[in-house]
Amino acid sequence: MAWISNFSLVMRSSLTALREKVEDPERMLHQLIIDMEEELDRIRSSVAEAVADEIQMKKRAQRERDSAILWKKRAEESIGRSDDSKARSALEQKVRSEELADRYSKDHARQAKDVDQLRRSVGDLEDKIRQARQKKTLLTAKMARAESTQRINHALQRSTGKSAFAAFQKLEEKVDREEALSQAWDQMQGHDPEAEELAEQFERNERADRVNAELQALKAALQED
Repeated sequence: MAWISNFSLVMRSSLTALREKVEDPERMLHQLIIDMEEELDRIRSSVAEAVADEIQMKKRAQRERDSAILWKKRAEESIGRSDDSKARSALEQKVRSEELADRYSKDHARQAKDVDQLRRSVGDLEDKIRQARQKKTLLTAKMARAESTQRINHALQRSTGKSAFAAFQKLEEKVDREEALSQAWDQMQGHDPEAEELAEQFERNERADRVNAELQALKAALQED
């Protein structure tokens, strides 16, 4: 629908302006929400016009149904007076009113369906605006952090000729790679560091148990003497 396309265009334009003027992100976010609300008000006006059309179509259909009932009554009265000519004319008007009523009813049904869709769309837009208000503070903080990070990186680049963050990350990745290669060679040669450490722990425990046993035996022997 045209009004939805217009709303999307306004959103894209506002976001473009926001990116171009990040010097004051909080002010720009506030203005963006105002623009969204103003566009939503215009959309509501369009929906109100559509609802008014639906109401008019419904009223037209009901008027034609009422008219058909009236012409039927007139035809019956004419037949009662034995005036077939007027009865025929009245029935022709009745049929015409019924045809118009059916046409208006179909138009009303289509309009009602479109209006229902418009209302749901407006509800979705209202939800998005509410979410935008809730996220305003968070977005402002994120943009401020992003600007701070950019300033830090620029300062580092001016002093060292390259980003220290990138160099640190590259070194960390290199260390991780070397460690992974070392573990890979151990596995290929049948070494399992975790299993070997566990085995050594068991050996130490067994050795301590033997020493304790010999100590107790020695104490017992001395007591017997």
